Amino acid sequence: MNDRVLHNVNDVSFSVLQSLTPLHTFGLAANCFQFTTVNSLESLLALQERLQKKPFILLGEGSNTIFTRDYDGLVVKNELKGVHISEDEDNYHLHVASGENWHDLVCFCLSKEIYGFENLALIPGTVGASPIQNIGAYGVEIERFVHSVEFLDVKSGRMSHFTNKECEFAYRESRFKLESDALRIITAVNFVLPKRNKLIATYGPLAELDNPTPQSIFEKVVETRKSKLPDPKILGNAGSFFKNPNITIVEFQSLQSAYPDMPFYRAPEGKIKIPAAWLIDKLGFKGYKQGDIACHQNQALVLVNHGHGTGEDLLILAREIRDKVLETFAIKLENEVRLMGRAAQIEL
Repeated sequence: MNDRVLHNVNDVSFSVLQSLTPLHTFGLAANCFQFTTVNSLESLLALQERLQKKPFILLGEGSNTIFTRDYDGLVVKNELKGVHISEDEDNYHLHVASGENWHDLVCFCLSKEIYGFENLALIPGTVGASPIQNIGAYGVEIERFVHSVEFLDVKSGRMSHFTNKECEFAYRESRFKLESDALRIITAVNFVLPKRNKLIATYGPLAELDNPTPQSIFEKVVETRKSKLPDPKILGNAGSFFKNPNITIVEFQSLQSAYPDMPFYRAPEGKIKIPAAWLIDKLGFKGYKQGDIACHQNQALVLVNHGHGTGEDLLILAREIRDKVLETFAIKLENEVRLMGRAAQIEL
C-alpha cells in the first residue's frame, strides 16, 4: 500500500432537508439534513474535517442502497468523472474515476474493442461501487480485472491504494465492506484487461450462443437482464435483494434428497452455490406483498416498491422471507443491498 498526504482546500456548500427519494432507485420516502456533491479530489478533501466528526454516507447512483427512514448524517453524492486508457503489448490499462456509470464504461470499452466487461453489462451503479460489491454476473467477477483501487482514508487524510490482493475479494464481498469501521472513500479504480481476453459464455443463456463474440455476449446479457429485472425508473427496486448462499456439500446433499430439482453451482473452497431466487420462489413469495412492498412477480430475488412503500414494510417482508427460508431449508439469506437507518447501516 502506498500513500501521500493531501490537505483540505476551500469551503464546501451544503444543502439542507434534501429529499433522498430520487437519489436511490428503490424510491422510499426519506430525507437527509445535510447534502453535498463532490466532483473533484479537491472538493472531496475539503470535506475531510466534516467527515471525521459526524456520520456520513457516500452515494453513487443509489442502486444498491435503500434509505429505510430519514438519515441524520451527511449524504455525499459522488460525481468524480474521467476515464484514461493506456496500453502495452499484452494489456489495456484503464484508470477510471469512481463516479463514472458502470454500464456506460462497459459500452465505452466495447466501442473501443476493449473486451472483458461484456458479461457485466447493465449492472447498475458506479465504477466505485464495483470493487466494494465485487460485482459479478454470468461467470465473471470484477476482481478478475482490478489491478488496484485508489481511496481517501478519511481518518488519516491520506490518499492510498489497495492492490488486488489487498482488496480481499470474495463473493459479493471485499475489504471495503468487511472493515466497516474503516472510513475509506474510493476515488478511482485501475483495471487491466488482456488484449487476448478469454470469453466466458458457459453460464445461463450465454450457453445458447453459437460462436459467441464480445458483442453477442453483451447483447444477450442486456436482453436477459431487461427481461428478468424491472426498470427502476418504472418500478422502484435495487436489483437482487439477497445474495446467493454458499453451503457445504454435506448440507447440499441433505437438501437434494428432499428437493431433487434444486439447482446448484460449484463455488470456491468446495462449496455449493444455491440460487436464492429458487428458494424464495419455492416458498411461494412471488407477487407476495407487505403494504406497497412486494416480491416481484417474475423475479423472486427482487423486492419492489409499488409507489408508496415504507421502510418498515420493506424490513418486515425481507425478514419474513429470510426467516421462512431458514426455517424450511436451514439456509440463512443475507441481504446484498445496503440498508440505511437513521445514523448508520442496519442489518436484517
